[in-house]
Amino acid sequence: MRRFLAYFRAMITHIEDNYRHKGLRKQLVDILRTKGITDEAVLSAINEVPRHVFLDSSFVELAYQDQAFPIGSGQTISQPSTVAFQTQLLGVTKGMKVLEIGTGSGYQACVLAAMGAKVFSIERQRNLFFKTKTILEQLPFRVKTFLGDGYEGLPTYQPFDRVIITAGAPTLPTTLIEQMKPNGVMVIPMDNAEGDGQTMLRVTKMEDGTLKKEEFGDFKFVPMLKEIGND
Repeated sequence: MRRFLAYFRAMITHIEDNYRHKGLRKQLVDILRTKGITDEAVLSAINEVPRHVFLDSSFVELAYQDQAFPIGSGQTISQPSTVAFQTQLLGVTKGMKVLEIGTGSGYQACVLAAMGAKVFSIERQRNLFFKTKTILEQLPFRVKTFLGDGYEGLPTYQPFDRVIITAGAPTLPTTLIEQMKPNGVMVIPMDNAEGDGQTMLRVTKMEDGTLKKEEFGDFKFVPMLKEIGND
């Protein structure tokens, strides 16, 4: 572990967030408004989190365009409109405990943390986990990160007010539902019947344990996998 952390710290020596970056974020927020993002807390968090620091150097100049980019290990950083949309569906308020499945670049986790959430995030790709952990250590957003199987969740830290899944899931993970509080909310992209993408679901765990499911359009995510990888 120490060898991995030393390697990635050597790669990331300084994080710059200048006036140009901040101006581009304000433009991004304006774009997100036109795409139906109305939650001011979400927009404020998007405006606060420097997305360019989560991207490889070859993509930094494009960081504030509304598009996804590869981040290594076969994963991507979702386009800002998708991050904002999932976050808006969650209905996060300050102080909530949020479980994120799929840390990825760490961008989504930081948006949640910027909203005042207590974020617990699981990543299955070992190299990506250490790379992202190194970046997060240099930012002011507090995120607890874990290397492990997202399907198992974090029983030690349950119950959670919110659960967000940032990969396409073949089925609804019952273990994660069990780790939610009554009236808790999960936002999850579920594989559609055609097998060519996902349908965004918001699942609310009612007081009596029944589930209320709402659909919010079609998306494309990388698949949610179980085993820990090293790529």
